[in-house]
Amino acid sequence: MTRAEKASPDVKDAFDPRQPIDPSRALVPSVVKVNEARVTRGFWPKMRKVAAKVPFASEALSVWFCARDEETPIAAKGMMFAALAYFVLPTDAVPDFIAGLGYTDDAAVFAALMGVVGKNLKPRHRKAAKDAVERLRAES
Repeated sequence: MTRAEKASPDVKDAFDPRQPIDPSRALVPSVVKVNEARVTRGFWPKMRKVAAKVPFASEALSVWFCARDEETPIAAKGMMFAALAYFVLPTDAVPDFIAGLGYTDDAAVFAALMGVVGKNLKPRHRKAAKDAVERLRAES
């Protein structure tokens, strides 16, 4: 008997990498809650500072509005809050203050996210994002 079989009494329920990931098992609720709290606290202050500087501001805002929408599936919300939390955190792979490079990692995260959960973004999310970007850029 392998170590994994000893640790798990129900071997048939063990993770099989060949099978598709069940979204209900892929998300850890406590992590999603932490990311949601970070994003709720930090998203708008950061967006006010950088909306005029980052070319993906509209995508980030679309993701924000979609993640806050009750109709968005839980699995998509979890991934969206993770990407938004990465954007909000002051430390990341490429520090944001580096001119010309600072937001490239954030842009890459949003591009990957769009490929995975972009179908969940509705026209109403994109419209709200467009309006918000216009307001934020007018304020700066």
